[in-house]
Amino acid sequence: MQQSHVGATFALVAMTIWGIAPVYFVLVGFASPMEILSHRIFWSVPLLCLIISLVGQWGDVSRLSFREYGVLFASSICLAINWLAFIVAISEEKIVETSIGYFINPLVSIFLGWIFLKERLRYGQWIAVLFALVGVCWELYSDRLIPVFGLTLAVSFGIYGLLRKQVNLPAATGLLVECCFLLPLVLVFGVFFDISLEFRSDGQFALLMLGGVITVVPLLFFTAATIRLPLVILGVIQYVAPTLSLLIAVLVYEEGVSDARWLTLTMIWLGLLVFSGEGFYQLFLGRRKVASGDQ
Repeated sequence: MQQSHVGATFALVAMTIWGIAPVYFVLVGFASPMEILSHRIFWSVPLLCLIISLVGQWGDVSRLSFREYGVLFASSICLAINWLAFIVAISEEKIVETSIGYFINPLVSIFLGWIFLKERLRYGQWIAVLFALVGVCWELYSDRLIPVFGLTLAVSFGIYGLLRKQVNLPAATGLLVECCFLLPLVLVFGVFFDISLEFRSDGQFALLMLGGVITVVPLLFFTAATIRLPLVILGVIQYVAPTLSLLIAVLVYEEGVSDARWLTLTMIWLGLLVFSGEGFYQLFLGRRKVASGDQ
């Protein structure tokens, strides 16, 4: 019980940081999305190196096979796409759309698992996926617009999770390898495209450096939570982040939300409600069977 309480605290801290992250990316809006992404990648590397040195996980990196490095290279591309799409969406004042992406991400992940990993979906999971699909299709029909950023975030992170399942590596260590793969992108941007670094004030540069902390710290809290909480409970807590982002978008930045989008969100929430309820039911059944077996 104590472990669960600690795990829930860690998860809530991680989700809170991720949920209010749009505020940070609004603050660094003086920089271009590529510059923000470059700083986020670059400053994550020394912080991750320090953490991995403290916990003694360098051996995990040296034991990776060529195939595993290839998978991490592919996952790093997905991560870069996800991060860049998020930053661009914030710069275009589409925070609500980013929350849609992270609301439907769990449903996209189970759908990808069904396609690529041949995982069986239970009836409740199919219903949840169907609710989300109807919601997105309704917005497409009503506003004649595809929520590009939301779908990009959901699909890129879903594929990222699918790839990371192929490599048994701690989150911080895997993220370090991925960021190292992305460092050439930072170098190319800094050398050939960025001409504004010399004009950044000390305060602006410090804010951009903070991108490494925003990236790494919630990941560590989330990883600590995963080993202390059942996945179904962790899955429900994950909805805190996009909920906070949605509230910030509507209440703080007064971002407009069309009626079609509210219906889309409602359908997604219904899907998540079914998804979570079905997960808790399966957890209850599993524990009941274990208890019956013990008797």
